[in-house]
Amino acid sequence: MKKVLLASACLFALAAPASAADLAARPYTKAPVAVASVYNWTGFYLGIVGGGAWENSSTDPKMKGGFVGGTAGYNWQTGNVVFGVEADGAWADVSASATAPVLIGGALVPVTTSSRTDAMGTVRGRIGYAVNQVLFYGTGGYAWIDNKISVSALGVTVSDTKWHSGWTVGAGVEAFFAPQWSVKGEYLYRSLGGETYFSGLGTPVNTGTLNLHTVQVGVNYHFGGPVVAKY
Repeated sequence: MKKVLLASACLFALAAPASAADLAARPYTKAPVAVASVYNWTGFYLGIVGGGAWENSSTDPKMKGGFVGGTAGYNWQTGNVVFGVEADGAWADVSASATAPVLIGGALVPVTTSSRTDAMGTVRGRIGYAVNQVLFYGTGGYAWIDNKISVSALGVTVSDTKWHSGWTVGAGVEAFFAPQWSVKGEYLYRSLGGETYFSGLGTPVNTGTLNLHTVQVGVNYHFGGPVVAKY
């Protein structure tokens, strides 16, 4: 029996390498090709925007406050250059007031004058340079505000509202953070023409040019799928 076991062990040892050689070779699996996302800015978008504004003036008080509203626009991309047109409108609370004594009927009466912008907006062109999902751009065009001046004295308030038109210029940066969502930061300088208030009362007040600095941020949703897969 001992001889049989020894012979069997020798036979197994000789057969094992042959059996291993008969095994099929491990198949080679090619690694999947990495996919890179290329962002194309062409298309229509809608968004929300909000920020702060302050008057560019050498005298006090200066108008200042905030605003929030909506944005709509369209981009065309050729190469890395992006052209676009954008319009925005916002509810605003940008204001200033001052109180001074005025001689009325032989007595000094405190009179408060306030100016408040209730709404503002722009219609602008944009041109920029896209680095994949990031867009650096300059912008400029038409600007407007809806402004009200009020004068209060002895418990009586008189108000007049005017629409101011002008121009705006600025710059910004926008970046995709999801396939169809982008966030932007923007600075605009707005110059609005002067208007004459209270002309019907015989004591007209001309505001002169009103200049505003605005800083705003926004989030946009891009329709049509701006992401192109590149293999």
